[in-house]
Amino acid sequence: MPDFLDTEHAAVLRTAERLASELTSLTDQAVPADLGAAVRQASKAAGVFGMTQPKAFGGSEAGSLALAIVRDTLGSRNVGHLPGIFGPSPGVLANVDEPLRSQFLLPYLAGEMRSGFGFTEPADAPRHTWAVRDGDELVINGQKSYVTGGADADFINTLVEVDPIGPAMVLIETSRPGVTLERRFGTLDGSHHAVFTFADVRVPAAHVIGEAGRGLRRALSQISATRMAIAADCIGQCRFAIDLVEQSLVERAARRVGGPAKIGTDLERVALGDMRIAAYAARSALYRTARLLDAGENAVNEVMAAKSLATETLSRICDDAVQLVGGTALVEGHPLADILRRVRALRLAEGPTEVLATNVARGRLDLGLGRV
Repeated sequence: MPDFLDTEHAAVLRTAERLASELTSLTDQAVPADLGAAVRQASKAAGVFGMTQPKAFGGSEAGSLALAIVRDTLGSRNVGHLPGIFGPSPGVLANVDEPLRSQFLLPYLAGEMRSGFGFTEPADAPRHTWAVRDGDELVINGQKSYVTGGADADFINTLVEVDPIGPAMVLIETSRPGVTLERRFGTLDGSHHAVFTFADVRVPAAHVIGEAGRGLRRALSQISATRMAIAADCIGQCRFAIDLVEQSLVERAARRVGGPAKIGTDLERVALGDMRIAAYAARSALYRTARLLDAGENAVNEVMAAKSLATETLSRICDDAVQLVGGTALVEGHPLADILRRVRALRLAEGPTEVLATNVARGRLDLGLGRV
């Protein structure tokens, strides 16, 4: 349980617990084709669906702590990864002006359009995706290699180097001439991604999101929110995996005939204790970071630390849990096997662990930022 919650956040926790129970039942009852719609309906009824959406558009625009509580709780029942729990958030389109607001943001929040996020270039790209101004248009060239959900997107919010101004977030419709979906691919966790090339793609200069030259900061704000979401779900799944281990040890002791009364061997107890210690540390980091964000503090480095700690901790705990539970945990469809696949991908998503560690060090040594 999160400690020292005020009345508002204690209510959020109770709501999350009720929704987690309902979603757990749904996963046993709903056929896959209906699961997304059923999850969305349950989440809307609970008031969770709109937590990631602005109040101006009918959402509740929850703070970082409230979202961490919900995602942690759902993860602890292993349902946080289900589609449809949260409504689409504005992301980098937050607070955009016309015409982007009417043409893209409103339909996107209403679920009438889909978006992708173009941030990463392939390793062999000669330069970052770039654009030059030509009258009232931008002419864009380059490639993005890991656009999550991009194959089904109506538009891609793309980080582009605008000559000679600097990085900008630019909205590019996937239907524009010169935009080519080169490849669609799946990853270990079941996600789908796409590779796009841009060849002399012309978009209105009004498609620059926010201020040109400050696009990287805008992109990183979305990445930070995603990193917190990943961290919170992983923290919850740490508890889920530990609960499975404890249940396994109890059942094993109950089956023992004429053996010792205590639950678990000494080695199993040491392993379980290490798992609980690691989960406690990672969970503490998540909640401290959420409170820093809600207080308006610069917590970019803390978000990176929380994401790295959460994913690495879940990976270690899940691996140890498989070892303790035994071979049944390796069977296709076992929850620990599914979590192992997902967390392996999450250790790379939104920044590999080693890159985040480098950036945390840079934040301290070069910028004087970050806390211990």
